[in-house]
Amino acid sequence: MEVLTSKVTIAAGCLLLAAHASAQENPQDRVRTAPNQLTLLATRDAPGDACRMVEKIEPADLVPVSLHRTFHDDFDQHPLSSGKWEPHYAGGAAWPEARYWGGENSDVKRKDAWNGEQQIYVDPRYAGRAAIPLGLDPFKINDGVLSIVASRIPPALKAVLFDNEYTSGILTSQSSFAQKYGYFEIRAKIPAGIGVWPAFWLLANDGGWPPEIDILEGRGQHPGDIVMTTHWRIPSTQKIEHCGFDFLLPDAPTGFHDYGMLWERDRLVYFIDRKPVSDIKAPVGFDDPMYMIVNLAMGAKYFGGVGIVDGMSPDTVAFEIDRISVYQIDPYQQIQRAQNSEKTEMVGQANAR
Repeated sequence: MEVLTSKVTIAAGCLLLAAHASAQENPQDRVRTAPNQLTLLATRDAPGDACRMVEKIEPADLVPVSLHRTFHDDFDQHPLSSGKWEPHYAGGAAWPEARYWGGENSDVKRKDAWNGEQQIYVDPRYAGRAAIPLGLDPFKINDGVLSIVASRIPPALKAVLFDNEYTSGILTSQSSFAQKYGYFEIRAKIPAGIGVWPAFWLLANDGGWPPEIDILEGRGQHPGDIVMTTHWRIPSTQKIEHCGFDFLLPDAPTGFHDYGMLWERDRLVYFIDRKPVSDIKAPVGFDDPMYMIVNLAMGAKYFGGVGIVDGMSPDTVAFEIDRISVYQIDPYQQIQRAQNSEKTEMVGQANAR
């Protein structure tokens, strides 16, 4: 299955809604920086095959994980000037470079039509069906904050842009950065509105799907509803599974929060404002480094709470991003955690017998 269809497997009805306890605090006062060294408190008991909410955790149930920074963009300059990002999907396809910048079928890597998306991802070099670049730029920088802006397409440009309803933007690190294990974090405001679908997610660098890790997705029709989901494939049946939760942060559209995921050898732990909120045992198949995607889609057939764009959808809407950072687990602790995981697994197998 092509990577562009990855998010359609989320079933909104089976996700749970929960209030995040720290939402009443002011995240502006709590977490602002992306330091070179970072310590997180993560779950220590053996996680289950299904995801679980992390609620009312006692300090004794958490263990510090020390990390060092391996990637950082604080968006003090245009994201396409740094060499860290590309403005289109790539996946496993080997296309001539020119195919990404214009011509018939050049929209294939600039939207996911099967998902019901109604935007096309553009950048200043993209020409669509035109003979020269259109100069459309959905990426705006203001005081160290990147805004990915979705805008309704004027009637005169619709045919040139393959009859889509919106222009918008996507950034992917596939050509420049991927990592196995570690902590991936975005600090952002989550926009709302009918058809609005912001996301920050990871895919395997080998181009296959799944695995997929959705560190955050917004349900545009439900302001403040943040979704965090894991997707994997069962090797014996090839069935695709997913598990995740919704978290309600009432000020998510107006205030910056930190959304992150710690990928360890034995588990994935999801964080909001650097506090653990859910975890799951690392599924089989999470073997390759993963790269990052951040995008603002418009319209969704299968992801509940987004909907198809209509006359009530905003003419323009912005996904504001303060920074994106990645950390790797410090080597000594990585070995220690792996050994502890093996011991826990052996004890569990012995008890099962």
